[in-house]
Amino acid sequence: MVFYMMDYINAFWVGGLVCALAQIFLDRTKMLPGRVMVLLVCTGAIISFFGWYEPFAEYAGAGANVPLLGYGNILMKGVKEAIDQDGFIGLFKGGFTNGAVGCSAALIFGYLASLIFHSKVTKA
Repeated sequence: MVFYMMDYINAFWVGGLVCALAQIFLDRTKMLPGRVMVLLVCTGAIISFFGWYEPFAEYAGAGANVPLLGYGNILMKGVKEAIDQDGFIGLFKGGFTNGAVGCSAALIFGYLASLIFHSKVTKA
């Protein structure tokens, strides 16, 4: 039972640290949210490229996979597999293959949310 509790604790503090660092970037720099999100995805891809992501994800669990670091890892995995299978052209198609499900889900659920909920435009 203690082992499972440590999994939750590790996921909580690692995920919280990643999100806190992203918030510090937003508060202390002039970086826009989109750029911070791209920074997180690229960091996940770089960590995956060097082979450090799997041990990190094994330790942190959802704390490593839920922030955008996990999406960068998924993209890099797809690129690696496609390069092994298709050669140079896999460099261009691997990320699309593995990332398609996440992008499709975001688009579909975003569209459904726009049909259900009505946003209120406020004037400044």
